[in-house]
Amino acid sequence: MNSDIQTNLQQEECKDAKQILRQVYDILSEKGYNPIGQIVGYLLSEDPTYITNCNNARALIRKVDRDLLMRELVKSYLELN
Repeated sequence: MNSDIQTNLQQEECKDAKQILRQVYDILSEKGYNPIGQIVGYLLSEDPTYITNCNNARALIRKVDRDLLMRELVKSYLELN
């Protein structure tokens, strides 16, 4: 696969993951949960029950590749983007 095409696909996947993560964060906040704690719990355990079913949040977060999300979070934290 052409590296430019692969890079574009990865960028699009990251963009989608960011949008989904934001949606899930907002849903958890609206329901009165601690969104950071809930998302971290899900990422560490892969236990979907950390995420509420409300507004389809659980199904949304499961669309995101956890490894991709964790890589992007670490890169962002270290400001490597």
